[in-house]
Amino acid sequence: MIRKYVDSDIDAVMQIWLNTNIQAHSFISPDYWKNNFDVVKEMLPLAEIYVHEIDSANRIDGFIGLNDDYIEGVFVKEEAQSKGIGKQLLDHVKKVKSTLRLNVYQKNKQAIQFYLREEFGIQSESLDRNTGEKEFIMIWKR
Repeated sequence: MIRKYVDSDIDAVMQIWLNTNIQAHSFISPDYWKNNFDVVKEMLPLAEIYVHEIDSANRIDGFIGLNDDYIEGVFVKEEAQSKGIGKQLLDHVKKVKSTLRLNVYQKNKQAIQFYLREEFGIQSESLDRNTGEKEFIMIWKR
């Protein structure tokens, strides 16, 4: 089930955010994510967030965060990955947005393949000044 984020989701969502970033970005020091945890936790409620819950348990296993048409991230617990949850979250926001944009690290091959499969195209390249890592800017249009 996908639903809108509520304030009581913050701890579960932040744990997924931290664990998934560390797991997906082995090329970036875990300290980078840990050092940004409090800033993200403060800013998170300002974004448009949808969570995926396991119906029977009311446990959050993934979420997507947006600022207008920009996807801040799609995050799915490691043990729940490759089960269609990321696609469900993306499909949900595709229904309400006509254009979606995102940045993805070029070294995150799994995420790039996922977004290409979901009909995003690579628009350009950039450099993340915070990490020094190259990114692709990807876009989807209805």
